[in-house]
Amino acid sequence: MTLTAAPASKIDQALASRLAAIVGERRVLFRPSELLTYASDGLPSYSKQPGLAVFPGTREEVIAVVRELARLGLPFVPRGAGTGLSGGALADGVVLVGLNRLSRILSIDAENGRAVVEPGVVNVSLSRAVAALGYHYAPDPSSQTACTIGGNVAENAGGPHCLKYGVTTNHVVALTVLLPSGEVVTLGNASGEQEGYDLVGTFVGSEGCFGIALDVTVRLSRNPESVRTLLADFLSIDAAARAVSAIVATGIVPAALEMIDQATIRAVESSIYAAGYPVDAAAALLIELDGATAGLEHDVATVEALCASNGARTVRVARDDAERARLWQGRKKAFGAMGRLASHLVVQDAVVPRTKLPEVLAQIAEIGVRQRVRICNVFHAGDGNLHPNIPYDASDADESARVHLAMREIMTACVNAGGSITGEHGVGLDKLPYMDLIFTPESLATMCALREVFDPDRRSNPGKVVPVHACREWHMAPSARPHREIL
Repeated sequence: MTLTAAPASKIDQALASRLAAIVGERRVLFRPSELLTYASDGLPSYSKQPGLAVFPGTREEVIAVVRELARLGLPFVPRGAGTGLSGGALADGVVLVGLNRLSRILSIDAENGRAVVEPGVVNVSLSRAVAALGYHYAPDPSSQTACTIGGNVAENAGGPHCLKYGVTTNHVVALTVLLPSGEVVTLGNASGEQEGYDLVGTFVGSEGCFGIALDVTVRLSRNPESVRTLLADFLSIDAAARAVSAIVATGIVPAALEMIDQATIRAVESSIYAAGYPVDAAAALLIELDGATAGLEHDVATVEALCASNGARTVRVARDDAERARLWQGRKKAFGAMGRLASHLVVQDAVVPRTKLPEVLAQIAEIGVRQRVRICNVFHAGDGNLHPNIPYDASDADESARVHLAMREIMTACVNAGGSITGEHGVGLDKLPYMDLIFTPESLATMCALREVFDPDRRSNPGKVVPVHACREWHMAPSARPHREIL
């Protein structure tokens, strides 16, 4: 099925005035200079400027805006904090609906470990709000001090602690969703019981293609009785990877098990985020164990011994909360620290079987040498979720081309090792060219059919996730056309 889009001329001053009547004049941006801020997300390799941006401040305003866009047949792109790393929240000439003003925690049910939040609530703000009650919100992306829960729902975001606690979909029990037609529906229920199709699980990770979450009911996690954070450094990446497999093989499930290579360590230690990582180490593991105090020290000793037997030069246990926070700051701010290395950064996201880590990391290193690009690895080693990063100068056409080739080769290597093209950053625009590597035409067509259940006209986040040849979205934004514009 091929649809006919509303003409671009409908995104004009008249539309801006109609939306301003709903949200207020200051909450509608129409001039190109005002829209520059929203032309990129956390992955600066893309620039797609919206035709108009509107920022509703209440649930009722969001509904009114989307219904007006539905009446006119206009596509739109939902956007949270803009910290995404796949180009998924970019609006290419269409309407951008910003949800960051919907930032209220609507309710906290400590007895049942539940909270209801609006989509613009910043991830870490929820944990701070429930800390005194003995709870936290477990999904913890590196951008958790800025990213919003609505964006986390769209991307099914993870984070270092997803190894033990799971990703966003494991912590969402219900959603109030505004469909692109303007209809409001409820998916799931606060008790977390499922009947029939798993519509909550279907919506989480749909990258804004199914509509907008007006509120999210999340499961809160009890704060652990004790926490121990260790830093082990190694003289080879291979030795660090072997230690990862050895730890998991014991049956101990760390709350987090992260790997940082030398290039990343040096970037962090030369920045304001310096964490005391040894700059001469080839790799370091940041390991966190938590749970009941009884028995935890035994697990710590076991992990220390396994690291040592697999070549760790030193293993350090954080003495207190301040040292623990410093170690984590280095890991979570690593992407920001890489801003010192070059003007642009590609942050990739792929998953491989944990046992394949040494092999794949060796291939990534070889690709970097052959393509003459610098690759910095910092990733969730415990579940094989790799984040190879390449800092580069986008104004250098030759370097940009080599980065493009390196990224394609890295993703292919991960798929050939039995992996997948994304673990938590989503497909968005960035991974559209790789979808054919892991999905058959029949699978892609099924994804299109599922999307049509929620958005028959495909107006919500057009041109994202599924390659256009599978869904025939030729009528949509330029970003939906089959050409590679990355880098």
